[in-house]
Amino acid sequence: MASCAHYDHKELYEIDFMARAQTHVLGNVEVTATVLSDDESAALFGAFVAETGVQPVWIRIRNNDSVPYWLYSVSTDPEYFSPHEAAWKNHFTFGGYSNIEMNSTFRRLVIHPYIPAGETVSGFIYTRLDEWIKTFNVDLKTVGSKGKSFFFITKVPGFTADDNAELDFDSLLQNKNLANLKIESLFPEQKIVDLETLKDLRKWLENLPGTVFGKDGTSPSDPLNLIMVGRLKNILPAYIMRGWRPAENANFGALWKMLKSFFFGSNYLYSPVSSLYLFGHKQDMALQKARATINERNHLRLWIAPAKFQGMPIVVGQISRDVGVRFTGKLSPPTTHVIDPEVDEARWYLEQDLVLSQRVKYLGLCRGVGYAPESQPRHNLMGDPYYTDGLRLVIFFSDSPLSFMEINRLDWEKHEDMRYMIQEDE
Repeated sequence: MASCAHYDHKELYEIDFMARAQTHVLGNVEVTATVLSDDESAALFGAFVAETGVQPVWIRIRNNDSVPYWLYSVSTDPEYFSPHEAAWKNHFTFGGYSNIEMNSTFRRLVIHPYIPAGETVSGFIYTRLDEWIKTFNVDLKTVGSKGKSFFFITKVPGFTADDNAELDFDSLLQNKNLANLKIESLFPEQKIVDLETLKDLRKWLENLPGTVFGKDGTSPSDPLNLIMVGRLKNILPAYIMRGWRPAENANFGALWKMLKSFFFGSNYLYSPVSSLYLFGHKQDMALQKARATINERNHLRLWIAPAKFQGMPIVVGQISRDVGVRFTGKLSPPTTHVIDPEVDEARWYLEQDLVLSQRVKYLGLCRGVGYAPESQPRHNLMGDPYYTDGLRLVIFFSDSPLSFMEINRLDWEKHEDMRYMIQEDE
């Protein structure tokens, strides 16, 4: 029947999606963007686009500047589809002329990467399918070393989820303006610490608890081994550019997805992260970087701290690498990941990963949970052992892209000889 299909689609003006579009302005450049729902994509492109893993993101760029810009679509999605590729994935079997029309539609609606001075360009980038939430950058390059970067974070419209399922930082996304987040609003009954010098910052960071905790607020769990200083509008894009995705909250719908991924050997891009606690509440956000199967991923939990450094937010957290899944009677749902005991390797991976995002300005290490060798490991809340040099990674984020060679190191703690990762101390 597909061979006889008639290609029928709507025009852009017939799709009502602008009401939820977001607009950001930097200088003389304005960028508006939104993501289409599955139904809107099907109507506009005349095919079940989402079922083939394609998610069109609409972008409009008003260039009121005196110089031209080039749009780097790879920043929006490192694996975006070309118009012909996206169309090909949706072709009818023996579609003939209908497929030719479909090719023309996908090409006609794509955004052109060149934006001349004083002009407006709009159209679609064909990205990979995301559920729940869409996070992406719109990066513009101009003459010389200059450019502009815009970050968008929005819920995917029309997505039908399991009952009670939500993203781990749903409330933060709904209630806060991440670009101009007021730390005071998160801690209405607590005085915010204002830190002005690096010496004061280091002292405050090293006085934080060594670990994050269970729900009782006293049972130690994974080491608190990550510190980030910068605006969330700079921190989150760095992760998104490197393929990190938000995690779902743990619930039985998520458990079913985990079981399917476990038994069929597939990955699960949004697999949940169990709740741990710091500053009296569970993590503000959880991110993960899925690998080939549900057993393997890097994941982290983040808390916005009740402190600022020179007016910028401080975000603290813990990162570890998952190497397996097991059942446990300590959680509901009763599943948990098994962490790689070499937690410093996960910290080192993250440092490398974020450096490649070109959003890092300073790197350093400060004292944290304290040294624990492989022969005398500590244990997290689930009983998994871990060993560590006891240090915390400290990262300062930049408002503009920086190359690898432009990153500076804080003269705090020194990187240990990394041979400890592969052999026991003598």
